[in-house]
Amino acid sequence: MAADQHILNYFTAMDNQGGIIVRGRTRFERLLLIGQCSVPLCVDALKAAVAEAKRGNDVQRYRDAFECIRVAAPDEPEAKWDEAWVTATEKANKAETHRLESELKGYKNNLVKESIRIGHRDLGEHLESIGDLNGASEAYIKMRPDASTQSHIQDVGKHIISILLQKRDWAAVLANANKVLAISPGSNEQNTEQPYQKMIYGLAQLGEGRYYDAAKSFLEVGDPAGCQAHNDVASPNDVATYGGLLALASMDRLELQTRVLDNASFRNYLELEPHIRKAVSLFVNGRYSACLGILESYRNDYLLDIYLQAHVPAIFSQIRSKCIVQYFVPFSCVTLDSLNAAFAKPGESIEPELINMIKTGALNARINTIDKLLVAVSTNSRAAMQKKALDSARNYEKEVLERIRRMNIAAADLEVKGSKKVVGGGGAGNMPGVGDVWMDETRRQPTSNDTMV
Repeated sequence: MAADQHILNYFTAMDNQGGIIVRGRTRFERLLLIGQCSVPLCVDALKAAVAEAKRGNDVQRYRDAFECIRVAAPDEPEAKWDEAWVTATEKANKAETHRLESELKGYKNNLVKESIRIGHRDLGEHLESIGDLNGASEAYIKMRPDASTQSHIQDVGKHIISILLQKRDWAAVLANANKVLAISPGSNEQNTEQPYQKMIYGLAQLGEGRYYDAAKSFLEVGDPAGCQAHNDVASPNDVATYGGLLALASMDRLELQTRVLDNASFRNYLELEPHIRKAVSLFVNGRYSACLGILESYRNDYLLDIYLQAHVPAIFSQIRSKCIVQYFVPFSCVTLDSLNAAFAKPGESIEPELINMIKTGALNARINTIDKLLVAVSTNSRAAMQKKALDSARNYEKEVLERIRRMNIAAADLEVKGSKKVVGGGGAGNMPGVGDVWMDETRRQPTSNDTMV
């Protein structure tokens, strides 16, 4: 317990100094992921994960962390099963669950809507803290009938989205964000909720592999001060990393300049991660190998992120493909040696990657294996211009013939003019009545002979 107190004091001091502290249940997820993936940080991360689990009430999380550290470092004190803590925590959890359910039952008997809503919320938060995500989700959903104000509706939505984020149900996250977090334009709450909404949209779109949409969401998060209030979802550093990487993977040079580098609000995030800003600047300025070098030096850090890990290979592959294509654009042919010097790893060749890009259509070129050249497949500009001119001439000739035909039909009085009765005076049968107005179907305008008296 002394070690836990030291950690608490340390983070309190860091928070007082303005440091960004990750709170909530995602802290355990991040520590456990680092413990499972990082060799040098494994033991320290797992020890911290055990301590983090024992500060909460989720016994299953303690079991997960214990199983990992038992295998990785069996001699550590944290690798000894704490049966007393498990028994006491499970007993306390059952007692608290029974108490909250009894209170909620009393609120329902009294028929006080606000008390019922708060009772469901307290029960849901308790079930979420002990790891019963399904039970917590049901409790939060039951809050909806008793939510009477916009803030109550948003509170329900945030609780439900918290559960869905932990389940990684990205489609449901987007659906709930669209339904319950929508705020009418002009509302005073719109700016305060924008950072949270954009982060949620961005994470869900990232989870679904929609990198361009996710990049736009992260670039529109807004004020970092509003983002810090939701560190349990993502920190401002995360927003800078996600937004910059996804923009590099999905946006062209012009969009990177306008949406990222010239974005006044996102510039504040880039100051937290200067290497992202430098990588984007290098890409915009055409220094592709330097850009890729910076990103490669941080690849291991990205692989330890709970949201980004699964997408790092795809994101880096798209960025590399863009760099190679942009590097090749100004030239009709480039030697493979120069491409290897710019993009290949030491001792390796970029030729297999070029072949794959050509097959997928990402690169419009051919490889000359004899001269060791990458040659652009140039289109015949003269033939293309001639084809365009011929197509324009054919379209003009067709339009002229149609106009001449129309003029001849009109001159020969062969037009079929349909008529439609638009105002009725009440004539008998099919005969027009007094005051009936007839409209020409072709011209859609009354003619001089259309009014019958």
